[in-house]
Amino acid sequence: MTSERVGLVKFRGLDVTILGKDLQPGDAAPEFTVQSQDWAAFNGLADTAGKVRIISAVLSLDTDVCDRETRHFNQEAAALGSDIAILVISTDLPYTQKRWCGAAGVEQVIVLSDHMAVDFGQKYGCLIKEVRVLRRAVFVVDRSGKVVYAAYMPALGVEPEYAEVLAAAKAALG
Repeated sequence: MTSERVGLVKFRGLDVTILGKDLQPGDAAPEFTVQSQDWAAFNGLADTAGKVRIISAVLSLDTDVCDRETRHFNQEAAALGSDIAILVISTDLPYTQKRWCGAAGVEQVIVLSDHMAVDFGQKYGCLIKEVRVLRRAVFVVDRSGKVVYAAYMPALGVEPEYAEVLAAAKAALG
């Protein structure tokens, strides 16, 4: 049974329920299944095996903060090299994500949808029950599948500490 927690974050000024437990550095990263932009199943860890992963959970690509965050990671991706995979996950529909990526010129990060089963959101403690969107969080998972960095933003409009995330990913390369 998925845990339910209230009081961690607000949505439109109201306390909301978060499903799942927060992950901590040292935890084994749970495998999760989401959809790619062509609706194919994408297994987050298995399909990026052998890489360090930066996993960014965002509410919706159509919001200003999520737009900025995704574009920022897309710009950083080219400099990081092919041993680091950046996954951006929202509950936006895959065809909405595809349209947004095309309009934004986002091609370096893997944008994925948790719309169907909200598997990622529940396993990573990001799902907001009342509105079925993800709370903002960023994880770095090393090549062996261990969480080496986890940050849950204290408010939905707060961006992650990009320098910390990138440093953790680079350190995980070994």
